[in-house]
Amino acid sequence: MADPGGGAVYNGTPHNQSAADCHGGNCWKNGVVKESQQNGNSNFYRPIVESFEEAPLHVMVFTYLGYGIGTLFGYLRDFLRNWGIEKCNAAVEREEQKDFVPLYQNFENFYIRNIYMRIRDNWNRPICSAPGAVFDVMERVTDDYNWTFRFTGRIIKDVINMGSYNFLGLAAKYDESMRTVKEVIETYGLGVGSTRQEMGTLDKHKELEDLVAKFLNVEAAMVFGMGFATNSMNIPALVGKGCLILSDELNHASLVLGARLSGATIRIFKHNNVQSLEKLLRDAVIYGQPRTRRAWRKILILVEGIYSMEGSIVHLPDIVALKKKYKAYLYMDEAHSIGSVGPTGRGVVEFFGLDPRDIDVYMGTFTKSFGAAGGYIAGRKDLVDYLRTHSHSAAYGTSMSPPVAEQIIRVMKLIMGLDGTTEGLQRVQQLAKNTRYFRQRLSKMGFIVYGNEESPVVPLLLYMPAKVAAFARHLLNRKIGVVVVGFPATPLAEARARFCVSAAHTQEMLDTVLEALDEMGDLLNLKYSRNRKSARPELYDEMSFELED
Repeated sequence: MADPGGGAVYNGTPHNQSAADCHGGNCWKNGVVKESQQNGNSNFYRPIVESFEEAPLHVMVFTYLGYGIGTLFGYLRDFLRNWGIEKCNAAVEREEQKDFVPLYQNFENFYIRNIYMRIRDNWNRPICSAPGAVFDVMERVTDDYNWTFRFTGRIIKDVINMGSYNFLGLAAKYDESMRTVKEVIETYGLGVGSTRQEMGTLDKHKELEDLVAKFLNVEAAMVFGMGFATNSMNIPALVGKGCLILSDELNHASLVLGARLSGATIRIFKHNNVQSLEKLLRDAVIYGQPRTRRAWRKILILVEGIYSMEGSIVHLPDIVALKKKYKAYLYMDEAHSIGSVGPTGRGVVEFFGLDPRDIDVYMGTFTKSFGAAGGYIAGRKDLVDYLRTHSHSAAYGTSMSPPVAEQIIRVMKLIMGLDGTTEGLQRVQQLAKNTRYFRQRLSKMGFIVYGNEESPVVPLLLYMPAKVAAFARHLLNRKIGVVVVGFPATPLAEARARFCVSAAHTQEMLDTVLEALDEMGDLLNLKYSRNRKSARPELYDEMSFELED
């Protein structure tokens, strides 16, 4: 980084910076530079304002008590099923195979049978329209306590969509702006029928890759047909045996799978905790590999831009400083942050005003802000050229569909202003405005809301499983569609609703949702906030590292 200078980074509460702490115009807090010089313009690091408030003690007691009672009744019902008193709808072993190694482990499915099934109607709801600001939901009912469903034939119209990752509101039904996508279908068809390494590379793919590289201000990029496979199939091509992966404890399943498939040694650091990460880096450098004590071939840090269950944004300046200090590589998954944060939607690097060269491997998907499908890897040209040859996804995965590629090109040009309008920038700015408004209103109402104030992913803590079900059912009755999340996607006692704010949401829509949430909070007693400081470890204790020039 060049020409560092003042500013403040804080976690929930601002740190006051005195003039005595500044030397030669450069202000430091916790060893992190607060200003960068990029492309001739001064950029200040954005303040990190995050909240992870702890629940009151009585809430946690009743949450665990609820799970305990559910477990006891679950054992009772399993006993009744084993003796034929209650019908068993779960998968069971055939009588002819009773002496075989069991395919179905009863205890492993205990939670699904006895807790998840009770509230299963809140997931996998089928919709029958584009996932815009409003959508249509197919009504279904169950006659056997959620083991099976049947459709009634009724469509619930104009449900406010607070669950889809449609951040910029570009996942919408056909209009004239999509004319180029229609023309690509007429010219290329829908499918490619080959992999990138065989006959599946089209001129549209090359055009998209050049545009992605320009958008991210890096040397080169490569696109893939599936976002999940972009992580899981490319990480094994970058690291292997004798390498060390340092992974955030809340990383997405695709990152976890890719790390496991690589054969590298994996160590986990606490979420967004630079002290935990630095300890692992220091130990890795000092002690090397187990038993042999040889130096690691590579050390790769895996992080996400926005964490989709916490709503938190990666503390990138600190991690970049550590990466430089210990000569490690940084792999950043921007699935949720690309297009949704930063002054012009270019993700967390722009959000913090960092140099794009500070990130070794950029990864992102086109399924959120771009209203499409697939993913990309970007960075140095030699990295991308290596992956063109060694990536499992390039060798075995079907190429991206041509109309999907055109949709991404269309949207990316819109965001960059290459279409001759400012609509893309307006959408990015509207998303930021909606996000701040929605988060601030929820906090004022007394809900416990996790994450960064700039994150369009907004988790609202519900805790108790019975309240999770009641929350989603009541809101659907009010024509509000939400996503509720519980164990194992979250810790057992931290079930939550996850709202996704969109630029397509109007003020009236957000106010309608907020009014319903206010009433629901009183009805279900969900307003747990007491504005207490989180019990999680402090993330910004004094550090001994600095950003390098």
